[in-house]
Amino acid sequence: MQPFPSSGCQITIALIMDNSLVKDCIKKKPAAQQQLYEQFAPAMLGVCYRYTKSVHDAEDVLQEGFIKVYQYIGNFKATGELGAWIRRIMVTTALNYLKKNKRYREELVYAEMPLHPVSDNNPMVQLDAKELAELIRQLPTGFQTIFNLYAVEGYTHSEIGAMLGISEGTSKSQYARARYLLIEWIEKYSSLSKQEQYAGK
Repeated sequence: MQPFPSSGCQITIALIMDNSLVKDCIKKKPAAQQQLYEQFAPAMLGVCYRYTKSVHDAEDVLQEGFIKVYQYIGNFKATGELGAWIRRIMVTTALNYLKKNKRYREELVYAEMPLHPVSDNNPMVQLDAKELAELIRQLPTGFQTIFNLYAVEGYTHSEIGAMLGISEGTSKSQYARARYLLIEWIEKYSSLSKQEQYAGK
């Protein structure tokens, strides 16, 4: 009986397949570009949606993002993960979309704000991922953007500051305020849910 391939072998095979796909995309083969889109578009739409207020806007960002992916695919380093490289392009495209779109640009305010104390009891874990994502989307655009960059994408406040043209301190205070608002909303949401449960008994 042949042993099952190890996870290491599976990763190697995936990298080989991705590298082959990249080479064909560099040659601008339509079939390869379509395959790349179908493979990564669903996940990347989710990334784009985190930074926008509607699916329609997220789809616009996705299309712009893939145009850049096809344009710069030759810059991809085979030592890295293709999905992570595409994700970075989508995040950058989303930020640019916010800056050039009038509706978002007017809300994209990064004012210095005092830090708010936050309880160690984190009620965010009481919500599923979809519910939390919807609450994050209700934040003002500036808060939403910084919260996603820091808490979801894993950028440091120094990196966020460089990306958005703000100070590291502003990024920290905006993130703290966003987290404060989310916890406030979640606690209110949890309280309402409990009241509904008791009312139903």
